[in-house]
Amino acid sequence: MRRRGQAVRRGLMALIMAAPLLGEATAAAATSGPITVTTQNYQLRVATDRLALTTVRAGRTVLATAPGAFRFRTGADWHIVRQVIGSTRDGDTLRVTAATDLPDVTVDLRITLRSDRYDMNWSLSGARADALSTAYDLNSAGHWYGHGENSDQTVQPWPLDSGQLVDTGFSPASYQVVTPFWYTASATGLRVDTDEPMDVRINSGGNGLGEFTVTGDRAAASTVFVEDTPAEVYRDHIALVGKPQRSDTRYEQYATPLWNSWAQLYGQQNQGSVLDWARALAGAGLGGHAVQIEESVIAADFGERFPDLPALSRELGRLGFDLGMWTGLYMPETATDFSEAVDHGYLLKDPSDPSKPCLFTWWNGRRTGLIDLANPAARQWYTEDLKAQTRELGVAGFKFDTAFFDDRCAPYPGATRADYVSYGTELADAFDQQGAGLRVAWNAAQAKGFATRTADKPTTFAGLRASVSATLAVSTVGYPFVETDMIGGSLSYPPPTKQVLTRWAQAASLMPLMYASTSPTGVRDATTGEWVGYDRETVELYRAAIATHERLAPYIWDQVQQTLKTGDPIMRPLFFDFPKDQSSYTVADEWMLGPAVLAAPKLDAGITRDVFLPTGTWRDVTNGRVVRGPVTLRGYPASLGVTPAFVNLDAKGAAKAYQALARTGAER
Repeated sequence: MRRRGQAVRRGLMALIMAAPLLGEATAAAATSGPITVTTQNYQLRVATDRLALTTVRAGRTVLATAPGAFRFRTGADWHIVRQVIGSTRDGDTLRVTAATDLPDVTVDLRITLRSDRYDMNWSLSGARADALSTAYDLNSAGHWYGHGENSDQTVQPWPLDSGQLVDTGFSPASYQVVTPFWYTASATGLRVDTDEPMDVRINSGGNGLGEFTVTGDRAAASTVFVEDTPAEVYRDHIALVGKPQRSDTRYEQYATPLWNSWAQLYGQQNQGSVLDWARALAGAGLGGHAVQIEESVIAADFGERFPDLPALSRELGRLGFDLGMWTGLYMPETATDFSEAVDHGYLLKDPSDPSKPCLFTWWNGRRTGLIDLANPAARQWYTEDLKAQTRELGVAGFKFDTAFFDDRCAPYPGATRADYVSYGTELADAFDQQGAGLRVAWNAAQAKGFATRTADKPTTFAGLRASVSATLAVSTVGYPFVETDMIGGSLSYPPPTKQVLTRWAQAASLMPLMYASTSPTGVRDATTGEWVGYDRETVELYRAAIATHERLAPYIWDQVQQTLKTGDPIMRPLFFDFPKDQSSYTVADEWMLGPAVLAAPKLDAGITRDVFLPTGTWRDVTNGRVVRGPVTLRGYPASLGVTPAFVNLDAKGAAKAYQALARTGAER
């Protein structure tokens, strides 16, 4: 009924908006005071002494630009926008002209109002800008969320304003999974409509600002959503970028872990070490659907280290695993096919000399190029290589761990950054990704339904907490089939402690997918070369986490099907479901898994934690007790063998979820 009521309300507003808006003030120059326009659901106030915007709903400010909000760069110099010198109103479109600190240079601002949002477009007259920047007062809207992953992989603020975030390379070519969409506790949202690189700063230096800078000489175009709840803002965003049309991941890949060799073996990967690792996993009852080798077949010494990949595939099959391979568009100078790629022009070109490949330093210090997917011949060459691996080497699927474009390079003639995202997703869609999914950015891939893993994190409790926050961030910008990268962390840190590894596995068991690497049977420390063993309890607790996730898989699969209908995220912050509970907006260590499961795993040291339960009737899966919220359970017992979780008894799927999670034995 709520959705139907909203549809009716918006239909009526469409009729109202066809005529001049009720309650509007006549647009006037700065000398006449502020400009105010009113829709049925919100009011927009335009300050004229210095251009600024304030959005008001129900008499309360829900979003406001900061003082000196509008700036632009020409050459190396930044300039400011000053007072409004003229304005006109035509139906639902307000046009504003403002002076700047440059003579004969003005800003043209066009605002198109609708019932639940307004579109804003501004540009310069009299000069050409290299960048346009709009700043918002973070406090005006309460807490901020969205963005996707932080470019600093070691930390992920939740909410964003609780820390500092600076991403000077925010782009469709980013390695991080990002999307130019942000939303707030006041139920407003901001979507920037661009495929150009951005400079995004949230509370940089603790300045309390959200600064969004679009590079290039095009107008700054954005949409501001004004809704009743953050979840409705999210749905408005999804209506623009698209919801998943299907899940690219199969049921069994949701139900059981994917094991990747990276954090377990790093640079010590060979046929023998991979097989020993897989045998130890299988022997300890640590099952999964696939083992992926985190190495590329184009490496110069791959044949020496993996002399018989078909035999490895067969042996892994006997252990219950499919064989998977890492792959990427990166082509290091040391690769076996590098010369062929250069000779045939398969790599992105140097922008200063299109006759040369664009080479840059990769993460491992090697000089590398990037295969140009916009080049039809290069795309076919790369695709045929992947097909040959599946046909001849026994490879069942791939982990696409790559960007599809690099902003340091020149695009193929006629191609845009968004085109590269499209080419990359079409390529990956032709192969089984084995639940590793695809790390792809911007507004071109949500509809494909890929699984999405967040970036590597440190092997510490801080890394675990950052991984949870990053996964929530990615899930709520439009990528609902999420998982953390590598249970236990990686980034070439020392192996995780028993407590970190166990707690990470327990947290992942209450997410849509599990993506694993470090074996609880033991791992070699990449920093010292020493073997790090874990005890029997570590193995048992990790195995129990896998079993929990597998029992929960039918409920998770139900959520996948629901997401295909609605686009709603599966893993989401508490305030999506309980927007009236103000305490839920700052909870960073709990989440909802679908409508019925509240996950509250222990994400730091110790054996107790506080648990916030929103409004509703909750059953504790550990002891079977019923608790009514809102309430905070202080000092909740959470020994290493306990993963706190609660079931909302009033939610759809509650019985199935409780049957999977209950530890009392009474209702299993």
